[in-house]
Amino acid sequence: MYVTLSNAATDAYPRAATDIPRQSFSSARPVRRFATGACVFREGDDASHIYEVQSGTLRLTRVLENGRRQVIAFALPGDIVGFPNGDQHHTDCDVIGSCEVVLHRREALENGEGSPETHRRLLMAALREISAMQDHFMMLARKSALEKVASFLLVMSDRIGTRQGDKSMIELQMKRADIADFLGLTIETVSRTITQLRNSGIISLVSANSIIVLDAKGLADASEAA
Repeated sequence: MYVTLSNAATDAYPRAATDIPRQSFSSARPVRRFATGACVFREGDDASHIYEVQSGTLRLTRVLENGRRQVIAFALPGDIVGFPNGDQHHTDCDVIGSCEVVLHRREALENGEGSPETHRRLLMAALREISAMQDHFMMLARKSALEKVASFLLVMSDRIGTRQGDKSMIELQMKRADIADFLGLTIETVSRTITQLRNSGIISLVSANSIIVLDAKGLADASEAA
């Protein structure tokens, strides 16, 4: 469902292990547009809808008791967010790249009104979420800073990268602080590690948020450096 840190690979570029083909539910479903900075829902809000991302990027976060923030996931086109904890949302969901989402009434899905295809797709989305969370826990516990950043760029290249021959252009909509809070690192460590990958000739930087993957195999190797 979310950006995962899995390292399954194809011939040239890795593919996330949970990358199941995604299709639109139905053109008849209501679509909402959110500008960058908007809030889709907050932790504790009643979970009346589930949201399918059509375009843009969402950020799911939780704030710990000590005030520190943890980025739980980034939701990209094709992902589904809003699975509740009981009757309420258990994360905040903000827009970091203007987006369109398809709304699905939770009540219709729970009382059997939804189509079998919709139910099947939501089941697959839930399974992707479980797999993504397992990958994320493993990454936080076991990977070095280099492996974490390389893994993140690897998946972003797979999910939103634009192929340019044997290279891939990634336009990141999340800031360094978002990446740091997702990977369990400091902003300085993320920036230093990106510079390390650039100096190694694995990536190049067009701007702070535009990254070209020059060496996909090198990036894959860096993601499993240990």
